[in-house]
Amino acid sequence: MATAYSRGTPMHLWIVGIVSLLWNCFGGYDYVMTETANLGYFESMGFGQAEMDFFTSLPAWAVALWAIGVWGSVAGSILLLLRSKHAATAFLLSLLGALASFGYQYTLPKPATLEGGMPVILNVVILVAIVAQWYYARRQAAAGVLR
Repeated sequence: MATAYSRGTPMHLWIVGIVSLLWNCFGGYDYVMTETANLGYFESMGFGQAEMDFFTSLPAWAVALWAIGVWGSVAGSILLLLRSKHAATAFLLSLLGALASFGYQYTLPKPATLEGGMPVILNVVILVAIVAQWYYARRQAAAGVLR
């Protein structure tokens, strides 16, 4: 009689999945606070009315790209924790949405506070994080950890 053994979930998947979800939930929070034009949130981030006006003036298609970037990563994190191979696809869609959104935003005139320094560094960190999450999900799917 053959006994079927199921491979347990590696501890690193839980760690990466939870950290990924926390990181991406902050992106979701930022998206919601920005889209609801929460001036208090902007002020807590060191920004003001000019920065809020910049983000709230984006066309709907640009906001949709941003939403794909943000919510694709949240979905990817959840799918990773559910051990779904579709996590890699969600992270890839998130990467494409973020690249298109950031690319468009860099073509626009914006307040000086959004031109360089921390906003640019944060966008690079976001892109690196999405690529790392996508790569991790792909590796785990290839290893048979994700189904």
